[in-house]
Amino acid sequence: MKRPDFAKCGGLVPAIAQEACTGEVLMMAYMNEEAYDKTLETGEVHYFSRSRQKLWHKGGTSGHVQKVKSVRLDCDADTILVLVEQIGGAACHEGYKSCFYTEITSDGERTCSPKVFDPKEVYK
Repeated sequence: MKRPDFAKCGGLVPAIAQEACTGEVLMMAYMNEEAYDKTLETGEVHYFSRSRQKLWHKGGTSGHVQKVKSVRLDCDADTILVLVEQIGGAACHEGYKSCFYTEITSDGERTCSPKVFDPKEVYK
């Protein structure tokens, strides 16, 4: 079976989470081989946290897990696209559905989607 080329990318491959039913891009994080294998094995997305230097089960703390619907590799096997069902309505730890909630315009920036939850209530 074709696998991401982790060696080519220094052990970490970008992984984009996209909502399967709407096509909305939810977030971008990184996977190492362990995170990739755990994602395939469990059916829930796992990433590698660069700041904590450890495996991270998405939604393990908040309950906002990502259920895998499909895993795809790009043509160079150096980027992963995971089509997911986002449980709990939000992928972003800041409380938004998508991590891409800030729109940059010629006039500055604006928040382009509403908050779904209060992080202070979820991450106590």
